[in-house]
Amino acid sequence: MKKFTVLMAILVSATMLFAGGAKETKVDDGSIGGTLVICSSATDLDLDAIIEGFTGIYPKVDIELVTCSAGEGVSRARAEAGNPTMDVIYSGLNQADGNAYAGIFEQYVSPYDNELPLEYRSNNGFYNYDHLSTAVFCVNTELEAKLGLNIRGYADLMNPALKGKIIFSDPTSSSAAWNNLSNIFAVYGNDSAEAWAVIEGLLANGMVIGSSSSIAFKGVQSGEYVVGLTYEDGASTLLKNGAKNIKMVYPAEGASAYAFAVAIIKNAPNMKAAKALVDYIQSAEGQSFRANYVGTVRFTNENVVVEKSYLPPSDEIKWVTRDIDWLIENKQAMLEKWTTLYSKYH
Repeated sequence: MKKFTVLMAILVSATMLFAGGAKETKVDDGSIGGTLVICSSATDLDLDAIIEGFTGIYPKVDIELVTCSAGEGVSRARAEAGNPTMDVIYSGLNQADGNAYAGIFEQYVSPYDNELPLEYRSNNGFYNYDHLSTAVFCVNTELEAKLGLNIRGYADLMNPALKGKIIFSDPTSSSAAWNNLSNIFAVYGNDSAEAWAVIEGLLANGMVIGSSSSIAFKGVQSGEYVVGLTYEDGASTLLKNGAKNIKMVYPAEGASAYAFAVAIIKNAPNMKAAKALVDYIQSAEGQSFRANYVGTVRFTNENVVVEKSYLPPSDEIKWVTRDIDWLIENKQAMLEKWTTLYSKYH
């Protein structure tokens, strides 16, 4: 009953949307069906929202999920080139990838792409950006209070009281960690001395590099660490689930985000359903349904209607702009520089 009530509320909102200029979601003509295989590492809640909303429109489609990271999905798609078994990858693909995976994805841009701000429209002809991942701090408020701190920005993380109490993940393998490094570059300047001084300051203060992205928020809630450099969805999900001992901090110096994408594998077995899924994920109706179902993610379509969210309004955050083209071109060089600096302290 609860899900039906939410769905009805979203459908009413969607009707209002279309009067305001958003394209109406395509109606099923009965020709789209069969099995649709999705490679994803998205949360169960987000996948539930996508599946419930999409199959509500296309009831003849059966969704088969393959759990995999972006790297695992790309590797499998390359191995299966010419005879793919998967249709769609929805797992960690983001703006910083540029054209790196052009050979494995179908050239397809949803007709809803023009409802996105210019900075989130497809930059390669095969990524369709649907949601944002913003770099934030997850802070254990109980431990923060015991240390007599008020953590608001990067400058506060240099405090010796936090030595060994800051958790991060490996930017050479974690998109969440690269997201955070990218934010430091956005705030202090690309490859600038100031940016690297902040990064080195964190390492010098004993910042721990965890084995997974999730430890940067789960390890903070458990009390193992005081601060985690993480992403909005992870930290806000803890708050949504009732965590009382953490807060989510947008760096006082500035916050920024990568747009994350869905893409169709070249020669996908169920191309028609794959394109329908991408269109749904990009549409204002689809994103509004997910935004209210999940409540912890920012979406890209400008016509999304959000009635319930665990995130602060965008106008309460100090945003800084990322130079996406520069980050794409220089990602490998920056990661090599990171590795060299990391080796100095570990």
